[in-house]
Amino acid sequence: MAAVVFTALVAVFTVPDLLFGLDERSPFAQLVSFRPWVLAGVVALLVLLLVVMVFERRVLPFVAGVLVVLLIGCGVMLPRVVPDPVPTTGTPFTVLAFNTLEGGSDVQQLAALIDQQRPDVVALSEAGVPYSDKLAPLVAPLGYHLHTSIGPRRRDVGGVTAVVSDRLGDVQVRIGNETSSFPYVELSGAGLGGMRVVAFHSVAPVPGSVPEWRSDLALLKQWCAGPTPAIVAGDFNATLDHSVLRNAISGCEDAAAQRGAGLVPTWGPTPRSRDLLGPQIDHVIANDGIAAETFEVHDIAGSDHRAILTRLRLPH
Repeated sequence: MAAVVFTALVAVFTVPDLLFGLDERSPFAQLVSFRPWVLAGVVALLVLLLVVMVFERRVLPFVAGVLVVLLIGCGVMLPRVVPDPVPTTGTPFTVLAFNTLEGGSDVQQLAALIDQQRPDVVALSEAGVPYSDKLAPLVAPLGYHLHTSIGPRRRDVGGVTAVVSDRLGDVQVRIGNETSSFPYVELSGAGLGGMRVVAFHSVAPVPGSVPEWRSDLALLKQWCAGPTPAIVAGDFNATLDHSVLRNAISGCEDAAAQRGAGLVPTWGPTPRSRDLLGPQIDHVIANDGIAAETFEVHDIAGSDHRAILTRLRLPH
């Protein structure tokens, strides 16, 4: 019985998303973001138990229980590090997503990245009118125009901005206010045809905001399970270890996971912690057979997020 209780305790902290949706509540909503490092702790625990078992065979049930939890946790993450076959057909469509950290990131570096990569759409979180006004004159000569989800009186932190290539023509823009804090930008029409492209930002699952976080992520269902092709990009404030996100994007594929890069960090309070320990909370997802050909991360000064860049292939 002691081994069962011990194993259950390890499982609660390692795979709470598989145990009655515990990851939908604090503190597990925050803890599950760092599952790779929790699993590293489980490995250390297993090694310790194996050493003890050399001297005390009664530890065997504890070893077996911890091993099962470790295998389940690794199994959940395995699909994210095994790349899918690279798509070789379809129309290329490049998406860049980046959280500017309250409009404080280096606008020159962002413009240079756009100039270098020439994405079709850029989804900027925490970018309102002040940041857009600084970026617009830098990217307009490159053939881009901007659409921001909030008015000029609001701070950057509440805004989402879509930077759209003129190659797509006169796209239609809809501002969605269903999210708890960050109105999103939905693009359609013109060169996009029947496809929707959405610049999206969810509230973070900090204590006190978890219910709003769940409702924000639930909005992703309208695109992933909808009848039209869709691409959604931005700061989701959730990893694929969150059952809330996995359920919401059923019908979509994650670009990073498709390329075997589903554990590459995109956020951290400091550059060192981001690069070594950070979770992947920035995503580009798509449905209707839209597949990722490439996935990259880029550092831009002034933000605690990395920019993510993916070249997708749109089925003919």
